[in-house]
Order: sequence, then structure tokens, then C-alpha cells
Amino acid sequence: MRMITGAMYGSVCIFTLMIIASVILSFLLRFTSLGESTLSLAVLFLSFFALFTGGLIAGLKSKQKGIVVGLITGLMFSLIVCSYRFLGLGEAFSVVEIVHHAAFLLLAMIGAVIGVNLAKPEEAS
Repeated sequence: MRMITGAMYGSVCIFTLMIIASVILSFLLRFTSLGESTLSLAVLFLSFFALFTGGLIAGLKSKQKGIVVGLITGLMFSLIVCSYRFLGLGEAFSVVEIVHHAAFLLLAMIGAVIGVNLAKPEEAS
């Protein structure tokens, strides 16, 4: 139960960071001379940061089994994005997007492992 709770906190953190980054990047596109091609690398790095941070939060909350918690967190994100793309847009993942989501899973797992190791151990009763 603790792992699912941690994964939920991590997923909420990921989507919150993604929404904030989207708003900031949309303002940059609107009010500066930057183009979409210029921001594609920035979007990728912000996504990497969001998944790592979400994994870190998930690991801090669950305090156990960082690899599994990070995997669940990354899979939740990828499943939601895949569902949106398939059901909402009628498109499947391309090979490049599959590679990106594999990197997202890896970063979420690394973040969760670090989060578990940073969490304070529980006191034995």
C-alpha cells in the first residue's frame, strides 16, 4: 500500500511540474522570438527533470523498494500519456517516443532509489 501511495505522490508531482513547465514554455513561445524547434530540447530536459523528481518524491514517500516504486511511477506516467495519445489523438508512439519513455522509466527508478536512500529510517517499536 505504501508503494502505491508513494507512486501516486510521484505521479502528481510529475504532472504538476509538467503543467508548470508547459505554461512557462508557452509564454516563452508567445512573447519571445523563440520557435518550437528551439524549445524541443528544453522540453525533453524538463521532462527528464520532472520524471526524476517524481521518482525522488515517490521514493521519499514509500521509504522502501525504490526500483519498484520508480518503475510504477514511470509506468503510470507512460500509461497516461499513451492513453491520451491513443484515445484522444488517435496516434501511437513512434520509436523515438518509446526510447524517451524508456529513459523516463529509468530516470524515475533512479530518482526513487535515491529518494528511498535519503528517507529517514523508521524507528523500530
